[in-house]
Amino acid sequence: DNKHSIGDGIQQAVDYAEILDLPFAFSSNGDGFVLQDLKLGENKEFSLNKFPSPKELWEKYKEYKGITEKIEDLITADYYFEANWKEPRYYQRIAVNRIIESIAKGKKKILLVMATGTGKTYTAFQIIWRLRNKWKPKGHNPRVLYLADRNILVDDPRRKDLKPLQKVMTKVKNRKA
Repeated sequence: DNKHSIGDGIQQAVDYAEILDLPFAFSSNGDGFVLQDLKLGENKEFSLNKFPSPKELWEKYKEYKGITEKIEDLITADYYFEANWKEPRYYQRIAVNRIIESIAKGKKKILLVMATGTGKTYTAFQIIWRLRNKWKPKGHNPRVLYLADRNILVDDPRRKDLKPLQKVMTKVKNRKA
C-alpha cells in the first residue's frame, strides 16, 4: 500500500529473486516501482507508466545470463506438458534451465545433484525433452545414456517419468555369452 515507501518490500523481493535465479527484483507501493539489479547492486526508481516492457526485461535477462541469439531458441524451448500430469516445481525448473544453459554454452561435463525424493528423474526427463525438441548439433538428435545398477531403477522410470520418450528408448539387457 502507498502508506509504505516503494522500496519497503525490496529485500523480500531480492530474496525471492535469488531463490528463483533471477537477475533483478521489483518492489512497489502502488504509486511507483523500484528495480534492484542483483548483478550491479543498483536500485532504480520509476513511475508506473515507465515500467519496463516484457521485451526490455527479456533483453536484460539475456544479458545477465549471457544468452546469445544463437542459443536463445534452446533456452526458450518448451517443457513437456500433458493435461493432468505433473509440472516441474520451481527448483526443478531452475535445475533444468541451468543445465540447458550450460549445454547451450558448450559445457561438456555437468553434474546434477538433488536430494532423494526431489524428482531427479523427472528433471532429467525435462532436460532430455527440451534437448530432443530444440537442439540439433550438426543436424542430429542428442543421445542420452540412462544408467542404473538395478532393473527396477530403469523399468519404473520408463513407465512413469520417462514414459513420453518410450518410442525412442531402448533398454539394453545384459547378455550372457
